[in-house]
Amino acid sequence: MRRAVVTGGAGFLGSHLSERLLADDYQVVALDNFVTGSPANVQHLLESPDFRLVRCDLVDYIHVPGPIDLVLHFASPASPVDYLQLPIETLTVGAIGTLHALGLAREKRSRFILASSSETYGDPREHPQREDYWGHVNPVGPRGVYDEAKRYAEALTMAYRRTHGVNTGIARIFNTYGERMRPDDGRAIPAFVTQAIRGLPLTIAGDGSQTRSVQYVGDLVEGVSRFAASDHPGPLNLGNPDELTVRDIATRVRELVGSTSELVHIPRPEDDPMVRRPDISLATKVLDGWEPQTGFDEGITRTITWFRQVLATNGGEEEVGRSEERAVHP
Repeated sequence: MRRAVVTGGAGFLGSHLSERLLADDYQVVALDNFVTGSPANVQHLLESPDFRLVRCDLVDYIHVPGPIDLVLHFASPASPVDYLQLPIETLTVGAIGTLHALGLAREKRSRFILASSSETYGDPREHPQREDYWGHVNPVGPRGVYDEAKRYAEALTMAYRRTHGVNTGIARIFNTYGERMRPDDGRAIPAFVTQAIRGLPLTIAGDGSQTRSVQYVGDLVEGVSRFAASDHPGPLNLGNPDELTVRDIATRVRELVGSTSELVHIPRPEDDPMVRRPDISLATKVLDGWEPQTGFDEGITRTITWFRQVLATNGGEEEVGRSEERAVHP
């Protein structure tokens, strides 16, 4: 039976990926230090004999006994709220954590997939963004801790490929949303959804004219699964090319929730990208016609349903209260 290691396996993306791997008949070892992930995200997987959850800080050491076919490195704070509060942890998991994950893949002769980010493009001067664009990043700005951690991780991944012959792949993931996002993680969609459910003002950064291209998590997982099964090195954009303004996202979320919340504007964070849209022509070619299949309304409706359930449980009120304070631009 094939075996996979998912770092950050109890996080938003890692938990969905672990679920998919089990469905694809992998044994899965999920590694997580629970700084931003939660065991609750994979609670439903713990009954499977093919799933193991291990508390592990990648910066310290990784040891997984037995053969491994696939290492998927998804460990990192990903929300601006998180990486602005955890700048050193974000940089070290991008550097030392990636080094250790690559070392594991080299030892086991595994396929290695790096979860990189559209943030490697920074505030882009080319639009839409293709994989051959080198980006426009402020390395000393507050967002630089995440942007440069991912850029360094990409360079390290390619060094292991060239020097040690590791079968690596780099996925540049664009804004993704869906079930298991934290209500208080500060990104636009969870903030808008929780605010709308509670009847709070929807806090839009700046004038809301900046654009994002958002994809439903199921579409991303399908793309990562196909990418992992290939031998393509990447970088490969995985995102939704449908571009929306942040104000349009807020307005549609409010409508789908059925809320009468007002839209208010808050200061726009430093180095917040003005545009974001992937060119996915390479991914479509390489991954047998892959492209996002879930429409915005469908994906957001599923996400709203999930957030309603979460916010109805004990502790939900506290989480929602913090979401208004912590709302930042994605």
